Amino acid sequence: MRLAETRNAFARQLTFPADRDTVLAAVGDTTLEAPYGDPETIRTVLERTDESSFESADELYDTVLANVGEQYIGRKHYDDRGAQGGIDTEEVHF
Repeated sequence: MRLAETRNAFARQLTFPADRDTVLAAVGDTTLEAPYGDPETIRTVLERTDESSFESADELYDTVLANVGEQYIGRKHYDDRGAQGGIDTEEVHF
């Protein structure tokens, strides 16, 4: 399953609030496709957190999203701003 599809799957397959054991029993073995490496299961992702319950599909989705491995992150060290043209500045941009 693609990471973006998990939120809807959680909403369909689980009743919230849901405890960790219920989530793992229902969707823990679901494999998440990784765009840049080996896939991992939802169980593996949730093992990185100590959350014991989830109030909604959104909360579970946010927890999974925050704890996926680096194989789900785009190009590392990518900067679409380009070079600064040799200008040495300490100015900070937000």
